[in-house]
Amino acid sequence: MSKYTERQRRKTIGLISENPNIFDGTSGGGKFAGKPRGFVLKVPINNLYPEIRKPVEEYFEKNAISHWGGRAITGHTLSSQVACLNHLFAIKDDVAAVTSLLKGISKDFVRPVKIASDKLPGYIQFEAVSDRQYLNEGPLTRGTQCTSIDALIYADKLMANKETRRCLVLIEWKYTEHYGNTDKSLEGAKKDPLNCKGEVRKKRYNALIGISDQLKSDHIGWFYYEPFYQLMRQTLWGEQMVRHKALERVKADEYLHLHVVPDANEDLLRNTRPYPYSKLSMESTWNALLKEPGKYIRLSPEKLLKPLMSSARHKELISYLRRRYWETNAS
Repeated sequence: MSKYTERQRRKTIGLISENPNIFDGTSGGGKFAGKPRGFVLKVPINNLYPEIRKPVEEYFEKNAISHWGGRAITGHTLSSQVACLNHLFAIKDDVAAVTSLLKGISKDFVRPVKIASDKLPGYIQFEAVSDRQYLNEGPLTRGTQCTSIDALIYADKLMANKETRRCLVLIEWKYTEHYGNTDKSLEGAKKDPLNCKGEVRKKRYNALIGISDQLKSDHIGWFYYEPFYQLMRQTLWGEQMVRHKALERVKADEYLHLHVVPDANEDLLRNTRPYPYSKLSMESTWNALLKEPGKYIRLSPEKLLKPLMSSARHKELISYLRRRYWETNAS
């Protein structure tokens, strides 16, 4: 367990016992990986911000979305899927709030557009997939077994020539994640070098990386190490959505890739593992693997939500997020 994960685990156990209003009095001790854990809630639905509990259940059911770790919301308080929902779901139908978020990213954004490929459509889509399969991954099942985007915003963007273009804002949400130094292109190679998972991955993605306008194919091996493996697949997804916009209900002219990671998660952001540019941070390393680094932005949850912090309408949401996620009171 990383230092940041351990701090968040202890902080959450403290919130469960000392600030029961956060989780409506639910106790810890729910099971994860077959064992009771103090940071896993016994009533999993209370892992969500109170206002969104029933709406999330309805949204996931109607859109046939898989929850992380199972068929229902997880009680695991360190889940990044839950963190993403807690930060963004309450504003998904609020055009003014989503517009504020977009303008906090870039003043060039004009307004968000409702995402028609959703049932119960709003201005933010969760666990987004394309209408057609472009990454050779098989069936498109939202939230599992294929490349899904944690949160997606579809927006009008004003260009320098005053032309308005449609932009997909891809949001990848991280919380306590950190990774080992495993090459996913070699997984299973010792037992079956020709038909292993690693070979399947290379057959899926290598050709797409080779024709990518964004990924530097001369560093192709490094795209199979996390977190770059996930970022690589999402980048390819964004490119294919633009290239095949005539076939998609959500027709985009360009995309922007947001990577939301807490600033305190140094185990992910400032990992000293042997990346190809080993003395650089995760963000700088990834930028060095891109042809257009400006299409990728790493920011913290607080920075993304900053435009809403002065809003009276969202005062309770911001208070909840600050207490549960943003404050650092565990040493």
